[in-house]
Amino acid sequence: MRQISKMNHKELIEVTSNINKNSCPNHINFHCHSNLSDGSMTPEELIKQATNNKLRYLSITDHHSIKAYKYIYKNKILEKYSEVEFDLISGIEINCLLKGCLVHLLGIGINVNSKALNPYIQGQSAIGNNLQARQVMNVIREAGGLSFLAHPGRYRIPFDILIEEAFNIGIDGIEVWYDYDLNEIWKPTEFICDEIDKLTTNYQMLKSCGTDTHGYSLLGR
Repeated sequence: MRQISKMNHKELIEVTSNINKNSCPNHINFHCHSNLSDGSMTPEELIKQATNNKLRYLSITDHHSIKAYKYIYKNKILEKYSEVEFDLISGIEINCLLKGCLVHLLGIGINVNSKALNPYIQGQSAIGNNLQARQVMNVIREAGGLSFLAHPGRYRIPFDILIEEAFNIGIDGIEVWYDYDLNEIWKPTEFICDEIDKLTTNYQMLKSCGTDTHGYSLLGR
């Protein structure tokens, strides 16, 4: 199975380099879940809603699963949208330990056929060394993707400490814009996201955004 999107690594870096607080939810959404993980919509419903909303880039980032992409490929779902200016970027969300804190890493633009992903596509957290953030980051890189620390303001360790550690071990970027207030219509939480944005800029890391949709609307969580 080939990559869902034809976008190459350099192009993906260019896209993420231009993400800002206005990118989500109407232009880019690099964090959402299907019912093949813990979401409510089928992969096809996510794509249909994304294209109806004129979303330009979407990544389905199911927890420890790439089943959504196998489903999309098997059922030739993207052929229905061949005339639409829309890119589905392969993705996954993986639990791991960063400074001893359980966090989530997003792998965006991965080759879903990469055997390196095997410990992380079993529907549950890996164990041992495979649970360490550095190892997860390396596997995402080996699979051709970019790694992003998801929603850094949600963990028990302050985001500034986690972002510094993410930078130190070589994680590519940070999910900067996130709706920590869980509004019905997604919008970035200003103070937290602005501070995370400053830190990410200072470390010259890539930036991402996403609704983390689990429900029936890509405009909210």
